[in-house]
Amino acid sequence: MVNRVEIRTLAGPEEYPEWLRAVSTGFFRGPVVTDEEAQVRALGTDLARVQGAFDGGRCVATFRTMPQSMTVPGGATPAACAVTAVTVSPTHRRRGLLTGMMANALSAAKERGDACASLIAAEYPIYGRYGFGPAAWTTEWEVLISRTGLDRRYAGPADLGDGGRVELVDAAEFRKLLPAVHERFRTGAQRQGAVDRDEKWWRLATGDLRFPDDGFTPAFHAVYRDADGQPQGGVTYTSDNVWQAKQPEQTVTVRDLFATTAAGEAALWRFVLAMDWVQRVRTGLRAPDDILPLLLPDPRAARTVTHADWLWIRPLDVPRMLTARSYPVAGTLVLQVRDKDGYAGGRFKLETDGPGGGARCAATTEDPELSLDVSELGALFLGDESPMRLAALGRLAEHREGAAQRAEVLFHTARRPWCPDVF
Repeated sequence: MVNRVEIRTLAGPEEYPEWLRAVSTGFFRGPVVTDEEAQVRALGTDLARVQGAFDGGRCVATFRTMPQSMTVPGGATPAACAVTAVTVSPTHRRRGLLTGMMANALSAAKERGDACASLIAAEYPIYGRYGFGPAAWTTEWEVLISRTGLDRRYAGPADLGDGGRVELVDAAEFRKLLPAVHERFRTGAQRQGAVDRDEKWWRLATGDLRFPDDGFTPAFHAVYRDADGQPQGGVTYTSDNVWQAKQPEQTVTVRDLFATTAAGEAALWRFVLAMDWVQRVRTGLRAPDDILPLLLPDPRAARTVTHADWLWIRPLDVPRMLTARSYPVAGTLVLQVRDKDGYAGGRFKLETDGPGGGARCAATTEDPELSLDVSELGALFLGDESPMRLAALGRLAEHREGAAQRAEVLFHTARRPWCPDVF
């Protein structure tokens, strides 16, 4: 039976609906995919990067990659290979189908020259064996408004001495204004881990691109403008519109909130937290070091409801990765990277010039100071994981005294990485 299962890219667009049915089955969205859904989901999809495992005419496993621009410390955006739509039907588990599709995808990404691969892991234990490491985590809070200690008379940014303003806009205006703001936000060296959003993303997020029974809930949109009237941030949110015995019990859920300035970010949060009738705010998935809890006079009003790994990274080109990002200090480090699959293993010397300077990384024959698996390098890359912690866990070996502490300083970033998106 195993020999009848064939892993391959799709033969043409006529196979896409069957492949999409397998994706929908794997994620328990349902066994039926309409023509309208297939048409929407096919937009912008490169079928040459869509793999399936076929048992006869039935697709039993799925895998897709897409080009991605990911921000790294310092604001550079090296090319990455984003992995998505990974499923194996329950009838075909434990047959090596994911391993085969992953090998095809990583080999193609290595040949293209992608610096790394990325994914959002549905399950933690799966992807470490393919060289991925958890590089950015996420946190969601629920805020009980009555406990925050915020002044309910707040009327807008002017109350904070900010010359800016927050204004409600419709979906079309939001879609027109915010893509450029988001690009400034993610490349402004403020938050590594953010990824690019294409036109399809914005159309889906604002309800401009729909298909029947897609589960989309229309949302409210607001834009923050600075004192000069320039858009510097935005928020998208929904409300459940619940009343109990003539009393409003609204819970607002934030879908998206970002800003290019600290003033804009604070103003958008204050806007959300000051709305009448709202009793609770669900923040959506935020960076673990988001400003929100400490924005409140009583941070305990923000209760953590989710804290989990989010963005995983798989190094493919160590020199390209390590020279793309910035470093807070000048220094050198010789790393021995183990990669059982052979994509990124070797011994490399990293030399950094410190703030405002560059970095160099190349293969070397010098004695290694640290050795680690490629997945641990993925976890370190954006500055979230601690080399000292990995050493304490036995996942990083120190061959020269003080090397782990030096790595701690070199890879440190002022803010934790954050990927606001699922892909």
